[in-house]
Amino acid sequence: MRLNAGHVALVHRGMPVDDDAGPPAGTEKSTDADYDATIAELLATGPEPAEMWFFAYGSLIWKPACAFIEIRTGVVRGWHRAFCLGWNTRFRGSAENPGLMLALDHGGACKGVAYRVPPDAAEANLRKLLEREMGWKPSSFPPRWVDVVTRDGRIRALTFCIDRRSGRYVSGLSEAEIAGVLARAVGARGSMAEYLFNTITHLESLGIHDPHLWRLQDLVAAQIEAALGPPA
Repeated sequence: MRLNAGHVALVHRGMPVDDDAGPPAGTEKSTDADYDATIAELLATGPEPAEMWFFAYGSLIWKPACAFIEIRTGVVRGWHRAFCLGWNTRFRGSAENPGLMLALDHGGACKGVAYRVPPDAAEANLRKLLEREMGWKPSSFPPRWVDVVTRDGRIRALTFCIDRRSGRYVSGLSEAEIAGVLARAVGARGSMAEYLFNTITHLESLGIHDPHLWRLQDLVAAQIEAALGPPA
């Protein structure tokens, strides 16, 4: 793997959160009532709390938003992992160099990680998950139930898929163009290079190899080196 912690350190710089930035255009902050309504709908259409799972394909793999009691790797068919959620100008990007985040987009398949939520605290942990992933409404990548095929059988899990009608849906970029975004964007939570590095290393540690991300990490490392020199 060419992209390493040295590359991440090269592009890192501390950036405070702009608390006055407000929500993205066309959105507003989600309220407790919004979360209550979404949770009620999900509980009504999903599995029993004893079998409540969520499927992670990006940062939730290495930074889960809630408690879990079991992990399984598996495949979701009909959706693929893609850098298609733009443009992030706060957490992992700026107005000058906006970030591009992962979401599930239509087509193909995605290998990822399913986490089982504690059955005695399913609703509370579901709220934590929604609070992290759905800070604004309407959501550009709303939650939905998907089937995850695992070695131990098929499970129903909650995940977040891009809404192609959303103004934040980004498509048509080449891998080189995506790599250019990931090599430059930095925000209050860190850089897109760090986001990519953490995602790939955790996937690989679980025995999941994503060829698209693997090509991207090589391109991102090359662009960082061209701009800033090789890491120490």
